[in-house]
Amino acid sequence: MTRRVGLLLAGSLLFWGLVAYPAYLLGGKKGLVWSAVASGLCLVPAMGTMVWAEWAFRKSPEHYLFMVLGGTGVRMFAVLGGVVALQMNLPYFRQSGFLLWVGLFYFASLALEIGLMLVGRTTVGEPVHTSRSGSVEQRQ
Repeated sequence: MTRRVGLLLAGSLLFWGLVAYPAYLLGGKKGLVWSAVASGLCLVPAMGTMVWAEWAFRKSPEHYLFMVLGGTGVRMFAVLGGVVALQMNLPYFRQSGFLLWVGLFYFASLALEIGLMLVGRTTVGEPVHTSRSGSVEQRQ
């Protein structure tokens, strides 16, 4: 579990490092701050759902399905809630440029998280063989 969460953290920091200079060129200090805050705002729920996914993968397939669907909602509402809280309380984040950075980091962290969840996974109950009737028998 710790390895995948660490890779998610490292990948997110690396991505922010790659876009930090372009952010500075596009928006100056404000662009740099917005990109850093957007990165953190998207990273925290992604790490939470990654920990949840690691737990769910050790359980039944139903737990994993619930985690995928629930994790999407948790991640989305956590990020949106953070954006709303920042925009309501700090005028610095009320410009549309901040939302563009949030969108970029949301999709980047989502792609990284999904990639890390899928890499090295095996399927549960792999098919052993097909019977004459066409049904698939599974290993228990």
